Amino acid sequence: MERSKVYYTNFRATPEMNLLQKLRRLIDKAGMTQMDLDGKFTAIKIHFGEPGNIAFLRSNYARVVVDALKDMHARPFLTDCNTLYTGMRRNALDHLDAAYMNGFSPLQTGCHAIIADGLMGTDDVAVPINGEYCKEAFIGRAAVDAEAIISLSHFKCHEATGIGNALKNLGMGLGSTAGKREMHHEGKPTVRPDDCIGCGLCARQCAHDAISFAGEKKERKAMIDHSKCIGCGRCVGACRDRGAITGPDNSNDVLNCKIAEYAWAVIKDKPNFHISLVMDVSPYCDCHAENDAAIIADVGMFASFDPVALDTACAEACNKMEPLPGTQLTDNGHLTGDIFHDTHPTTNWRSMMEHAEKIGMGTMNYELIEV
Repeated sequence: MERSKVYYTNFRATPEMNLLQKLRRLIDKAGMTQMDLDGKFTAIKIHFGEPGNIAFLRSNYARVVVDALKDMHARPFLTDCNTLYTGMRRNALDHLDAAYMNGFSPLQTGCHAIIADGLMGTDDVAVPINGEYCKEAFIGRAAVDAEAIISLSHFKCHEATGIGNALKNLGMGLGSTAGKREMHHEGKPTVRPDDCIGCGLCARQCAHDAISFAGEKKERKAMIDHSKCIGCGRCVGACRDRGAITGPDNSNDVLNCKIAEYAWAVIKDKPNFHISLVMDVSPYCDCHAENDAAIIADVGMFASFDPVALDTACAEACNKMEPLPGTQLTDNGHLTGDIFHDTHPTTNWRSMMEHAEKIGMGTMNYELIEV
């Protein structure tokens, strides 16, 4: 397959060219502003950030994309779907409050925000895909109704998928409640009792009351009710220090493949373009109500028509960076050259890229063009 073009610019700024101007120049050079989006409802898929987390993208960057789309006479809106877990983004009202709290109001961004799967996450469309893992994908209706898709992603690590970037932003992000359940349901975590200290952090992260405790106070151990568990992995992330909760050996790879198929369902019949900012590369997803220190220095801004090439280029650029001291990555103490696997050893980010390439979304073979 022919190499895909991925455009890149660094985060260095000058009095003549600030970062917002550099982002606009990047998307101009990469071709977004040459798309025919005149009059088209154009969804900008972004993560609004869980309140308490400050690693998410600033609304200033969204405004650059919105203004560019308006210059093209498109009709842009920001969008995301509701979540499965504890936090402010489980229903549309609280989700919008969280978005506005984090700066994504029409005043700052220049466009409206729409929660794609409605008030309670049930407003979706079953999109036929006949994939290897999913025969149809349950996608938020507003994303399906959109006539074009732009992904604007904050690149970071993820405890289940290895990385969070364009494919995850699209696939998991625009899956409705039913879709998120389908993507997660292969991986039901289990507890290693000898390692559990009964601290209760896992239960506080579980939105489905699936975790209980048995034993006396000093000896109590967590137990997971798999009939209630939806496999979201939040408890695995909560148990980061002890590692007492783990998922099935292949569950993360299956999850990655399903996310790729869901991302394909979002973009397969529509004009689409993808932008990623590799900055504040935190160990965990922006869905957490906190963000740990970035594991590497900021890398740059990337853009491409090919989300597979984009994700691969961003990850490989990160792997060329030196790990920062005093972070979770260096605390783990075992550095193999893949900072995402080193941060979360049960993950393999490449499995998502490989499956996305297999189903025809794009290619991992890319040409990096510096702007």
